[in-house]
Amino acid sequence: MTALLDEIRAHRLPDPSLARAVRRAARVSQARLAQELGVSRVTVARWEAGTRRPTGAIARAYAVLLTQMQEETIR
Repeated sequence: MTALLDEIRAHRLPDPSLARAVRRAARVSQARLAQELGVSRVTVARWEAGTRRPTGAIARAYAVLLTQMQEETIR
């Protein structure tokens, strides 16, 4: 059960303003991120504005991409 909880914690979404900052630091456009996730650019904009939150598999994929982008910009 601990492994499952660790996995859930690892895929938590950051605050919308932090998500936006990570994307910008990685020099990725909202349109490109949306394309990668299979959603519209407006959807990404809403996530970053905090008016909507992704759910399910999209939320997990978004969290993974944000983590990867953040790790790449730190290097």
